[in-house]
Amino acid sequence: MAAAVEILDAEGEAGLTFRALAARLSTGAGAIYHHVANKTELLSAATEHVITDVVTDTADDRPAEAIRRISLGVFDAIDAHPWVGTHLSREPWQTAMLRIWEGLGGRLPALGVPEHHRFDAASAIVSYVLGVAGQNAANARRDFGDVTDRSHVLGAVADRWAAMDDDEFPFVRYLSTRLRDHDDREQFLAGVDIFLAGIAAEDDR
Repeated sequence: MAAAVEILDAEGEAGLTFRALAARLSTGAGAIYHHVANKTELLSAATEHVITDVVTDTADDRPAEAIRRISLGVFDAIDAHPWVGTHLSREPWQTAMLRIWEGLGGRLPALGVPEHHRFDAASAIVSYVLGVAGQNAANARRDFGDVTDRSHVLGAVADRWAAMDDDEFPFVRYLSTRLRDHDDREQFLAGVDIFLAGIAAEDDR
């Protein structure tokens, strides 16, 4: 799986073939087919290899801190391996997705979330984590032509937003003052904290 991850990171999904992996491992393709039947299973196994490292080693954390750590781990994993986010959305029933659901949703009872709210709460936070992480990874690799520096890209967008009509887009104009210098990871974690605060508020009702 480590060899498959290296190929995926360097060449993307198109570069991951049984022949390429066999060559990397100095073995025959038949040895790989003994473990996985097709490329989809191979991608799922590589994805689980990455995600398992993210959702483990949180047993000693308090529930809220475990959710924050797992969320940030998924964010960083998809940023480092964009194909992970793509495959998670393509195969939502795979074991890697179950590990994310278990890692995030499994902490909700300890946070006092009533049983009848747990599915909705878990669905909301899992969707947020995967959605924002996937969008961040896509933005980082988007082609902006000759402009490659993130601050320049965000600065150009901020300038366009600041020039919008104040009567029609007052909030967008406000966002333009924050967009240029914001930190993606900090903003992502702020969103996770909003979810956790909402869970706590629901529990206090």
